[in-house]
Amino acid sequence: MADTLLLIEDETLLGTELACHFREQSWEVVLAATLDSGRRLLAEWEPLVVLSDMNLPDGNALDFLESLGKQRFRGEWIFLTGYGSIPDSVRALRLGAFDFLEKPCDPERLDLVVAGAARSARAQRRLTDQSASETRRYTPASFIGRSPAAAQVRSLLQKLIRVPFSALTLGGETGTGKGLVARILHHAGLRAGGPLVEINCAALPRELLESELFGHEAGAFTGAKGRRRGLMEQAHGGTLFLDEISEINLDLQAKLLKAIEDKIIRRLGGDREIQVDVQIIAATNRDLETGVREGMFRGDLYHRLNVFRLELPPLRVRLDDLDDLLPLLVAEYNSKAGKRVKVLPAEVWTRLRCHSWPGNVRELRNLVERCVLFAESEVFPVEWLQLGTAAPAVAAPAVAGERLEIPLDGSMSLDEIDRYVIQTVLERHQYNVTATARLLGTTRETLRYRIDKYGLKPEAGRGRE
Repeated sequence: MADTLLLIEDETLLGTELACHFREQSWEVVLAATLDSGRRLLAEWEPLVVLSDMNLPDGNALDFLESLGKQRFRGEWIFLTGYGSIPDSVRALRLGAFDFLEKPCDPERLDLVVAGAARSARAQRRLTDQSASETRRYTPASFIGRSPAAAQVRSLLQKLIRVPFSALTLGGETGTGKGLVARILHHAGLRAGGPLVEINCAALPRELLESELFGHEAGAFTGAKGRRRGLMEQAHGGTLFLDEISEINLDLQAKLLKAIEDKIIRRLGGDREIQVDVQIIAATNRDLETGVREGMFRGDLYHRLNVFRLELPPLRVRLDDLDDLLPLLVAEYNSKAGKRVKVLPAEVWTRLRCHSWPGNVRELRNLVERCVLFAESEVFPVEWLQLGTAAPAVAAPAVAGERLEIPLDGSMSLDEIDRYVIQTVLERHQYNVTATARLLGTTRETLRYRIDKYGLKPEAGRGRE
């Protein structure tokens, strides 16, 4: 199907000549002599490129372009006018026009400009369509699981996607889904229309990481042969996802903090300040508070990033979610590998529920991929689980009368034990903070801090003192 070019030109002879010229180049051309008819054809045909005179019988095309706004036109606009001026050209480019040409224009130059506008418009449409697809794909419901821990994460995500937060920290063990949550927060959030730029801070040495984040000018260092826009600049208007942020060098942490605070960056080797509007999502599998105490992470950067904190639970404390995750992953790899695995034997479920899952959901995904690939029938192969000898189920915390039973087999971290104790006592006292603090021998302020830290404030329990 041919791409559509909309010509808005009130000179009949010129309009006809241009229409014939571009039809010979396989364009589908629609011609309008006024802005009113141009508006109608724009809505009807959704042209890839608009080639327009500026002064038309019923108005100025610059005012027309400004009235359209960004949401109603998915293409590029080129002005071709015999009455242009420098202020008009400046205004046109500020309104997002691709180019501003004066009549008479050399046909070869016009062809080059129109071809460039077409490439740009196609790229923009691909990005827009991809963004819309990602928006449909990444929603809070994408965090799969029926366990209370998974439900709590979804509840927090539902709140976070509705607020314009400047920074957020994702915590949790490796493989718990921090990348997935970052994409949900961006694509379902208020900045879904902007770019999502991701970087793994542990994957690059300090010198390269600085250049990646802030960009560089030609000659800034050995091998810098040209100008390069940094990731913060590329993420302008959207989200920058900094994975493994704890691995950033202390000197670079200071520079990152200043950029976040001032919303201004300067490329390496450059002297021009560049304004950036970026939402920061930082992820780590380490305890940043401990890093701050040990001098490995800047406290001011930690507090700047920690506007919100979302801790993702490990798979071993949400084993009920296997009921949802396993069939979903089997279906995914069936589709990829052309397999038809359907039957999940009872032994598979037993072995999976007895496993401690040190690699969390990432480990489960790898396990399912391996088993589906090596499956020789519709039965999920137990022999390819490779989880070792079946072991007794990991002990779980429990309440026995007025006693709490906590497993000391390493299956719970100190934070998880702390969270479980506080949550249990809060539930026993209907989320009465004063009574809970008195029973635990602490102050209400300390208890409130931990309630916020662990996200233990359900709607029904809020405001209870």
